[in-house]
Amino acid sequence: MPPILQHLVEMTGHRDHLRLEVSVLTTLLQLGRSMEVRALEFFFSDAHVMVRPRSWSQHGQIISSECEAVADPARGALANMPELAACIRDRCASAVRSSAGSHALWLPVWINDKAHGCLEIIQPTPFTRRQRDVITGIFQVYQNYQNLLDYSERDALTGLLNRKTFEEQFVRSAQPGPEFGLPEPNAQDWPQQWLAVIDIDHFKQVNDVYGHLYGDEVLILVANLLRSSFRAHDRIFRFGGEEFVVLLRSTTLGNAAQAFERFRATVQEHMFPQIGGITVSIGFTSAIDGAPVEVLGRADQALYYAKARGRNQVRFYDELLQQGEVQSQITHGEIELF
Repeated sequence: MPPILQHLVEMTGHRDHLRLEVSVLTTLLQLGRSMEVRALEFFFSDAHVMVRPRSWSQHGQIISSECEAVADPARGALANMPELAACIRDRCASAVRSSAGSHALWLPVWINDKAHGCLEIIQPTPFTRRQRDVITGIFQVYQNYQNLLDYSERDALTGLLNRKTFEEQFVRSAQPGPEFGLPEPNAQDWPQQWLAVIDIDHFKQVNDVYGHLYGDEVLILVANLLRSSFRAHDRIFRFGGEEFVVLLRSTTLGNAAQAFERFRATVQEHMFPQIGGITVSIGFTSAIDGAPVEVLGRADQALYYAKARGRNQVRFYDELLQQGEVQSQITHGEIELF
């Protein structure tokens, strides 16, 4: 079987977005030794469309922000890429930019009539007609398959990951154990994984007073704030209704607390059309020890404590447990369902 065809077979054998993305970039790399490829994602920040890489090539290998990259890749405004910005505005299938020694080709990924990201291919020589045809064919296979995955994995309203993808993402994002040089579960000053449950305060009143149309707009805007507030390799889910979950990867307790507090303040300061201001309550915990249902249960306890103590605050489960403010309700082998 020809190498490109073999890569296409492997590409369509994946069942999640990240593996599919890495696979298509790997396939494109086979087209030229001096080629560089990236998968870019779009998100909103302060009413501006921003761009950041999610996966990219480095020395002939594909680096994923989820697995290998600890730091968030550099982000920038879409306006700084005028050819791509014009392509998105005019709903074109591709955009190009040529300069001495560098030729770029962008292929936007359209899902549900929206551009969620794009593939970027850069090489030192102009693209030949044959190259363009092969790249376009590979990209169309990728986009069609991406749409199928998106239908099953994404929340239709916000575009965030949905609840049924949580457990798989949780397991894949889990940190390796101490044998790899990482901390024991109680070593909170080491980078590890954290889970937060975020709930919009008094959301029922928004729906009752302003109607579900404005309620849906609030959910979409909160989802946009979540995307811009956290890093490319963090994972954000909508669990249904007004509840969101964030998996924060590879950071210390101090940085995690700051990130969640920063998001809480961002929501409080944001003016929502017609409604004005809203707030969120957040409960979070270490995700390094326990099954998904256990970790979710701990974060939920911290969230309920925050809501019972006045809302619009961030609470850390482990700290509440040490202070005797909450009690451990879920342990290994003994799960109580509510």
